[in-house]
Amino acid sequence: MNNKPLLIRGGTVVNADREFAADVLCVAGKIAAIGARALSEAPAGCQTLDASGQYLLPGGIDPHTHMQLPFMGTVTMDDFFTGTAASLAGGTTSIIDFVIPDPQQPLMEAYRTWRGWAEKSAADYGFHVAVTWWGESVHADMGRLVQEEGINSFKHFMAYKNAIMCDDETLVNSFRRALELGAMPTVHAENGELVYLLQQEVARMGITGPEGHPLSRPPMVEGEAANRAIAIADVLGVPIYIVHVSCIESAEAIARARARGQRVYGEVLAGHLLIDDSVYRHPDFATAAAHVMSPPFRPKVHQDFLWRGLQSGQLHTTATDHCTFCARQKAAGLGSFAKIPNGCGGIEERMAVIWDAGVNSGRLTPSEFVAITSSNTARLFNLYPQKGCIAEGADADLVLWDPQGTKTISVKTQHSKGDFNIFEGRTVRGIPSHTLSQGRLVYANGELRATPGVGRYIKRQPFGPDFAAAKTRAQDLAPAAVAR
Repeated sequence: MNNKPLLIRGGTVVNADREFAADVLCVAGKIAAIGARALSEAPAGCQTLDASGQYLLPGGIDPHTHMQLPFMGTVTMDDFFTGTAASLAGGTTSIIDFVIPDPQQPLMEAYRTWRGWAEKSAADYGFHVAVTWWGESVHADMGRLVQEEGINSFKHFMAYKNAIMCDDETLVNSFRRALELGAMPTVHAENGELVYLLQQEVARMGITGPEGHPLSRPPMVEGEAANRAIAIADVLGVPIYIVHVSCIESAEAIARARARGQRVYGEVLAGHLLIDDSVYRHPDFATAAAHVMSPPFRPKVHQDFLWRGLQSGQLHTTATDHCTFCARQKAAGLGSFAKIPNGCGGIEERMAVIWDAGVNSGRLTPSEFVAITSSNTARLFNLYPQKGCIAEGADADLVLWDPQGTKTISVKTQHSKGDFNIFEGRTVRGIPSHTLSQGRLVYANGELRATPGVGRYIKRQPFGPDFAAAKTRAQDLAPAAVAR
């Protein structure tokens, strides 16, 4: 791959805090100069890229993907190469995927497995590590992962009973350990006991198709779990990040906690912003099953509330939960919706559909778009300012964004190996014309130049700003015994 110095001329730089016209010089994978210095310091014979009429954005960061995931007896269609290649085509230059140990499996063993799978990645990557059980070895492995391997976040599934679900004891122990280590606890908030009960009740009604999936996971199931996780984090004094917030009940729980001053952060999926639950009643089983993911798509009233959460700053990041199962794999649930492998794609489409529905509608400014697709994730998971901003010394992960460019999304033209696109037929205005990863052009006007194995594993330091504040606050409020 060519990694010659590259000068990007005539564009409008958009960061989370402001927009400004400037040239940008990229050298050796980094942003070397911005503005007048970029032109004066550009070496003779350096490549140039005309950005006239376009925005120059920090590369997108997707904080929630599942590449090559073994789940419900099968493995996703996209591996770490095909999935990250698709991400580069859509303007996302970094992902944070998930290591998910089996119950009783050592965390370090699972981590090494995922690291091996990810070596073929075409884009930079990191991991959250799931805590699926508790014991002394988990306590010890969390320390090793943070201190030696650059992991600064741990995932907790409150759903999937009899598999990877965390009970409250595990949540409490893991949250306490995360606080000690300066790592962010993240949670999939659904009450697994209620889901398990409702799945059986819905089946007894004779509803076995995909339309039963949202009935078994109503919004309050998510809201209860979000409230519970937030309460545990509040008592322990640890920041918390709620993944794939899909409904009013969960978003309100985050907003209430933040109004009290609690450090709670919410993530929204592109799909939940744009797709409603009517998809589960499609007469074709394969089409309805292709939309089965957890939490499920919700009635339209929830979508507007999620947009308002992003606008108000009560919700902070956008992701995809990219997890591609094909029709043959989804057909495992022909006789029972509970056996349909959960997951949808979207990593290539996230940036464009959010720009089209968000910026083009006036819901978001370009700077707010950058915040929710890149900068906020970088800040929360301690990647900033290496990633998430256009600044001298930052990684040259950049997207040249054509605000007038259009594209009609289709499974026929996507780069993901999935056989279904949840945004099929949607025409978007505002698309990436070029993507740079580590200063290299990896996507240019429809031509994908992804290369297996060039993506780097990015270590993330613990004890972000939130943890320093939490420690200080705990010390300030520390109780003392009464002298009698």
